[in-house]
Amino acid sequence: MFLRTYHLIIKELLATLRDPKSRAVLVVPMLLQLFVLSYAITQEVRNVSLGVLNQDSGNLGFTLTQRFEHSPTFTRIVRLGHRGEIDPVIDTQRVLMVLVIPPDFSRELEAGRPPKVQVLLDGRRSNASPIAGGYATRIIQRFVAEQAPGGGRPSVNLETRNLFNVNLHPRKTTVPCLVCVLAAILGMIIAGLSIARERELGTFEQLLVSPLTPVEILLGKAIPAVILASFSAVMLIGVTVFILGIPLQGSFWLLLASMELFLLTIVGVGLFVSSLAMTQQQAILGVTLILPPAMMLSGFATPVENMPVWLQNLTIMNPIRWYLIIVKGVFLKGMGAYEVFLNAIPLAGLSLVTLTAAAVMFKRRME
Repeated sequence: MFLRTYHLIIKELLATLRDPKSRAVLVVPMLLQLFVLSYAITQEVRNVSLGVLNQDSGNLGFTLTQRFEHSPTFTRIVRLGHRGEIDPVIDTQRVLMVLVIPPDFSRELEAGRPPKVQVLLDGRRSNASPIAGGYATRIIQRFVAEQAPGGGRPSVNLETRNLFNVNLHPRKTTVPCLVCVLAAILGMIIAGLSIARERELGTFEQLLVSPLTPVEILLGKAIPAVILASFSAVMLIGVTVFILGIPLQGSFWLLLASMELFLLTIVGVGLFVSSLAMTQQQAILGVTLILPPAMMLSGFATPVENMPVWLQNLTIMNPIRWYLIIVKGVFLKGMGAYEVFLNAIPLAGLSLVTLTAAAVMFKRRME
């Protein structure tokens, strides 16, 4: 038995290593994923966008703002004119945090009294917000200590507030994101197996001789995948709200409508992979090759802002990134129809690209 098993192992190793495609699968995808994910996955928080509302007319308030501008962590400063601008810049995720310097900051500090400073954080980013808040706290405390008259070290009354997720509860941000990720996995797998299954079972030729056109065949494959993935996603939303107790602040129908657009994009990718694959195993391998980098580059595990600029530009083509913004916005802050529409525009463009690419590839394989 051991001898037979030994020969079978040698046979499988030789068969795999002699096949150029198998050798490429063993080397190229792993190297690409290691290279990309090494830049994408990081526990540091960098390239933070900061909003500054400086109500102090003295020099010390301006100098504190300069400290943040020269910090390598805060690379983008958005200056605000009044408190009414705070909520919009955080709502639209233009900034991760807002620094509010009160009118009496310079006067209190020069008098040796603890000045008041307010830091407002986007609680939807439960991982990045505490780290960025810690960076800001250290800068403020060091500045106050340096500017204390007579070498004193007055404390600072630092008020930190987390918007949309007051207690930074990780489940409130993680679970809605899981709805998006699991829907993407299911939709891509169902679509990825559809055409490959027909080839493997030998029924693909029957489709070719039927009166159906290539577009009709693709629609017949895409629509069931979207329906099944939507049903599972709605079930996940129900479990999230009614069992796990994560409140849905926004409109369920907005979430569902944007989900259909998102799933069309995902299904288009799955059909493209399925058109290339000859067997279901190849289709699963192709889906496995695409999904991990797509998740890591979506902002699910680490913020997109932490990544290099060239990698941030690459994430624009990732549908999971855009739907994550919608999911977290609708769940945590009740994102309105206009904001959902703005984030759905890239999904619409990506769905058109992926479905067109799948149709072109399917037609070429038929020829």
